[in-house]
Amino acid sequence: MRKTIEEVTLHCFMLFLFMMTQSFAGETVTIKGSTTVLPIAQAAAEAFMEENPGESISVQGGGSGVGIASLIDGTCDIADASRPIKDEELDKAISRGIDPQADVIAMDGIAVIVHPSNSIEAFTKKEIRAIYTGRVSDWSQVGGSSGKIVVISRDSASGTFEAFNELALDKAKVRPDALLQASNQAVATTVAKTPGAIGYVGLGYVSDRVKAVTVDGIIPSKETILSGEYALSRPLFMYTNGKPKGAVKKFIDFVLSDKGQLLVEENGYVALK
Repeated sequence: MRKTIEEVTLHCFMLFLFMMTQSFAGETVTIKGSTTVLPIAQAAAEAFMEENPGESISVQGGGSGVGIASLIDGTCDIADASRPIKDEELDKAISRGIDPQADVIAMDGIAVIVHPSNSIEAFTKKEIRAIYTGRVSDWSQVGGSSGKIVVISRDSASGTFEAFNELALDKAKVRPDALLQASNQAVATTVAKTPGAIGYVGLGYVSDRVKAVTVDGIIPSKETILSGEYALSRPLFMYTNGKPKGAVKKFIDFVLSDKGQLLVEENGYVALK
């Protein structure tokens, strides 16, 4: 059936409106990486999209290594990382024409956690290293009640693993019987369910389901992290290809704003100001 002039005109008008809507719609910003940074990125993305209805932010975890690899492969716009980029990652990026640029968006302290029923309240870095390298395997060897220590660690894609390995273990190899977990939440959940366990998580994953202990007499807190007094303190990053621009810059600026930094604090991490 031949369409009338009015029907053709209406169809063209609707097509024009669709194309105009698409042209004014914001671009989708894809974020991948660190599960430590994940709660911050998710909360910021939600608040940002509420303020900017035309923008779309997609947030995924996977670990710092996954995020940085995705940035190098061009499959994300922002790589969340809880550690600095490695030299070999930087070399690979440069070879592919990628220029990783870092923005520090928060501070964190890696909390060493045990089950709430554990009588242990404090560790020295030397004791943590002895446990994670296998020289100590029973709680009685570090002042606790007799019982096997169940060692929980992150996998090698984790920035938290890299930072903990450097800050707490002096880059020593983790014992082979350690139970490797893919996220901060998985570590916290396993420790909460296992009376004999020890683990480590970003500060935002500490809850009343686990107990954070002191390290060399210092508890992780906003004050001890910002001052550097807590030995396992570290910055948290968002990496971009070159200096951020467009919607990516707009989002990172939001994370660094007073409202964004308030979200950092609300999610259990330490704001930059």
